[in-house]
Amino acid sequence: MTDGKKLLVVDDDPDVLEILRLSLDGFDGWSVCTVTGCADVVRQLDTHTHDAVLLDIWMSDTDERAVLSDIRARQTDVPVIVLTEDPDPALTDRLRAQGASAVLHKPFDPLSIGADIASVLGWWT
Repeated sequence: MTDGKKLLVVDDDPDVLEILRLSLDGFDGWSVCTVTGCADVVRQLDTHTHDAVLLDIWMSDTDERAVLSDIRARQTDVPVIVLTEDPDPALTDRLRAQGASAVLHKPFDPLSIGADIASVLGWWT
């Protein structure tokens, strides 16, 4: 049980963001905050504490190096799970080297994304 986990979900596609919010908010007691871009991520991390960040890496307003660096500069211990459509193992390795805790791929299953996140973060007890 992971009661009270706070997840920051970041995606620039409002439809994907809504699917993620519906899939994750309340999952195993989680609360979800959604934002649509890098500037919003920075504001959230400067003013709130989150237990994890779920991050769409290919947003229109930034690149992955910048947003991962910004997150790491603000909250070095918060796990960051990256969502990407790119299945390239070299990208996964690069994202992990840049600070991603895990990489999940789109398309994702809305019915299992919560369990997938809990599994990669070790949030199952």
